[in-house]
Amino acid sequence: MIRPVLIALLAALAASASANAEDAKQASSPVAETDAVRTERVFDAASIKVAESLRDAALAGSGAFAIVESLTTEVGARMAGSDADARAVQWAKARFARLGFDRVILQPVTFRTWQRRSESAQVLPPFAQTLHVTALGGSVGSGGDVSAEVVEFSDLAALRAAPAGSVTGKIAFIAHRMQRFRDGRGYGLAVAARSEGASDASRAGAAALLIRSIGTDSHRFPHTGTMRYADGVKPIPAAALSNPDADQLSRLLALGKPVHVRLNLDVGVAGSYTSFNVIGEIVGRERPQEFVVIGGHLDSWDLGTGAIDDGAGVAITMEAGARIAALATRPRRSIRVIAFANEEQGLFGAKQYAQANRVGDHVIGAESDFGAGRIYALRAKVGEGSWSLLEQIGAVLAPLEIVLEAGAGGAGPDISPLVAEGMPWAQLAQDGSDYFDYHHTADDTLDKIDPKALDQQVAAYAAFAWLAADVAGDFGRLPLPTPTPPAK
Repeated sequence: MIRPVLIALLAALAASASANAEDAKQASSPVAETDAVRTERVFDAASIKVAESLRDAALAGSGAFAIVESLTTEVGARMAGSDADARAVQWAKARFARLGFDRVILQPVTFRTWQRRSESAQVLPPFAQTLHVTALGGSVGSGGDVSAEVVEFSDLAALRAAPAGSVTGKIAFIAHRMQRFRDGRGYGLAVAARSEGASDASRAGAAALLIRSIGTDSHRFPHTGTMRYADGVKPIPAAALSNPDADQLSRLLALGKPVHVRLNLDVGVAGSYTSFNVIGEIVGRERPQEFVVIGGHLDSWDLGTGAIDDGAGVAITMEAGARIAALATRPRRSIRVIAFANEEQGLFGAKQYAQANRVGDHVIGAESDFGAGRIYALRAKVGEGSWSLLEQIGAVLAPLEIVLEAGAGGAGPDISPLVAEGMPWAQLAQDGSDYFDYHHTADDTLDKIDPKALDQQVAAYAAFAWLAADVAGDFGRLPLPTPTPPAK
């Protein structure tokens, strides 16, 4: 471990170098910055020292694993709109209070619920066998058995290009396989089959849709996830096969003989429900109405216990906030740790939070919703002239083997409604090499989490949140999207 004095010295040198570079840049600019503006872009030594102490103490051992263990054991799976959802809200409220936050706020969030009751699929004779399948969130039920011939497509584009009538009355099967990457970018290349495939299959006349799970594992655990029907299309039942079962179905089809599958999904929308965003707040000493936001989502899918998605993110940010709450001095601004409601089925909590709060009061946000792997990079998008603050935060995080990466990354899903209105964002990028092995499956359980990896993440989030909330200046604002002119 690097000694704290050396760390402080390195941070100070980095800050000085950053400030000098900024001064040189402005000297060649038509309008030079004032001394006050330059000062606001430098963290004071005392603030850096606090961040370093938060970092080192959490790295030596934090309570994050105990938090996610409690959530996944005492509550378990937390499907939005379920009885467990209500228990999770009460758990989070009590936990924030127990951890010493100054305020705990419950913000109501109302949405339509979707329920999974039963699901099954079988290949019919002459190849009779069971398939491991799970309904996609938001799917309509099958209304009993749907038995039909299967037509395979290599990807969503191939389905969209299918000749008219080629899928009428049949089950469309999208066989595209997601690729593994540390940053998870394979997800974005594959997930449209889940989110949009049922609408495209319906337009082609299909009776139902099967997809290869959007996941990177080789186990017989199918991956669920939300899908949506486009306006004006007939809803058809939609489900995901585990990767081995998708391979099996492809091999059967490769024999060149018709393959028929019987699908039965007893699922569907079941009325309206009100859950809550649970917000733990640390009240700032000088600017209490300005906020730094960190957090994760409290809900999960129903198949596993929601340990990595997103019990880990809730635990990491709760513990990071608790360590700041335990300090004798509060940061200049307030910090909000938010356990968002119903992220999985449509960012309902995130949208409600952005609608109910003044977005302009939020100076920066960061979200932990990519499992429990160690953080390897700090990425961000901030207002013009504010990057030097990220360089200084990066220097504090460097001993955690976190590198600063410019021009990369993206905002987390639950802070995206705030970002859309101009809030700067940071991404503490986690190693997601194995995240999509477990994502949205029955295998998302506590044993997949390394407690020491959580400690490293708590160390990073605590240092980041403290510095972001305590700096004299701010991170500027992001430009708002240019409105699209109406069609003529």
